[in-house]
Amino acid sequence: MKINEIAEAKRYLSNAREILRDKALKEDGYYTDRKYVKMAGHTAYTGVLVALDSILGGNKKGRKSVEWYQKELSAVDKKILSAFLAAYDTLHLSMSYDGNLSAAISSEGLQLAEKIIDWAEMKAQA
Repeated sequence: MKINEIAEAKRYLSNAREILRDKALKEDGYYTDRKYVKMAGHTAYTGVLVALDSILGGNKKGRKSVEWYQKELSAVDKKILSAFLAAYDTLHLSMSYDGNLSAAISSEGLQLAEKIIDWAEMKAQA
């Protein structure tokens, strides 16, 4: 089950990269279409949450808050907690909400997402 969720998380990340590459149109280090930057940020962040949910579980009904993830991760792995907080700030706030057009910001966010998903995959295999 966990492996299927990790594969799903990787698919979200792949889709986010595809959105940026094919639709957001990069020019001189900046994307030209805010709508697709927002879409890619949301997609990548969803992948992070899918990966974390596969490891942390949590039978809480409805949405889990960022504070819930923070609390759960602080008990499991402080380094991944730091990566999660950075991913939240970059993918969810800077990209999804603000539509930050900097390609460097998007690249960093996607790298953080990949790091978290890879961590979850290692945990799932353990």
